[in-house]
Amino acid sequence: MSLYVYQYVSDRQPILQRAKEESVVISSREILHNYVSPRNNIEIVDPVSPNRSVGKVYMYPTDDGWEVSGYYRRNQNDLWHPYLMLLNGDFGLILLTVQDTNDNLIEISALNHDFSVVPP
Repeated sequence: MSLYVYQYVSDRQPILQRAKEESVVISSREILHNYVSPRNNIEIVDPVSPNRSVGKVYMYPTDDGWEVSGYYRRNQNDLWHPYLMLLNGDFGLILLTVQDTNDNLIEISALNHDFSVVPP
């Protein structure tokens, strides 16, 4: 048993993987915030801060980057809006898709090829 514990504690791979995953989520939060609510704070549910009562979230490595899903809302009176984000290997945005009815976001998505808004 002590050998197992030693190997578990001394194995840096899970620690490094977790640090990389946290970096992905931090980048995705910044991108989401910049597109959805650059002037105000939003509440985000993502793989680092999951909330099972809101819904499932995930982070998945792809061949050339990452997929991150989650939910956001602008305030307590707002509904939770799901999002899916595709990031490249350097955590840059490839595509962000949100489910929202905000007219301002719809206008922004018309001008950006890497951002889309779909109706609920």
